[in-house]
Amino acid sequence: MNTDYQKIPAKQNPNVQLMILPGHFVTSHSHVTTYMEITNMKTRCNEASGLATLLAQRYSIDTPVDTIVCIDGTEVIGTYLAEVLMRSGFLSYNAHRTIYVISPELTASGQIIFRDNMVGALKNKHVLLLLGSITTGNSVDSIARSVSYYGAKISGICSIFSAIDEINDVPIVSAFRLDDIPEYGSYKPTECPLCAQGIKIDAIVNSFGYSELN
Repeated sequence: MNTDYQKIPAKQNPNVQLMILPGHFVTSHSHVTTYMEITNMKTRCNEASGLATLLAQRYSIDTPVDTIVCIDGTEVIGTYLAEVLMRSGFLSYNAHRTIYVISPELTASGQIIFRDNMVGALKNKHVLLLLGSITTGNSVDSIARSVSYYGAKISGICSIFSAIDEINDVPIVSAFRLDDIPEYGSYKPTECPLCAQGIKIDAIVNSFGYSELN
């Protein structure tokens, strides 16, 4: 598989860079023409801190945030984001005047759940959802419904990359968008032009990485 990545700097901070690779890739809901390597931003302190600062700057200081729910392995970013928000004086309505950073659990059948000991970070709390990437929005909608089931209110949604602007009237804040990657395309599996041209699939991908198809 070609690993000659192109680096795309974020408009708000050129030190935050997204590595992309063109090809034919399959996600859980679509076929896409670009793979985004976001591992460094999720695991390196410098990159994660820079990204967290960039995302925090996009929110108004009166946005209430009690809990950050981290999806796609974004816990390092979420921790830095919580620190930046608290330092900036963002509103927190929980009794401890702090921000919880948590992740959901996925059951064998794919259900999104939170154990009883985690519900206190959700019930009657203002929640910010943090994801690696958003393509169709289907996964985010499922997460939002799960969080709401536990009594939380969604105060914001943010991600490293998003191909859409909002979900259920909640704006999505992201470091990278479609206009940063003009060649990016996302298609339903039955409507993929690459498949119609007989172009083989390079890999199955998600926010954790890719699995090459031989």
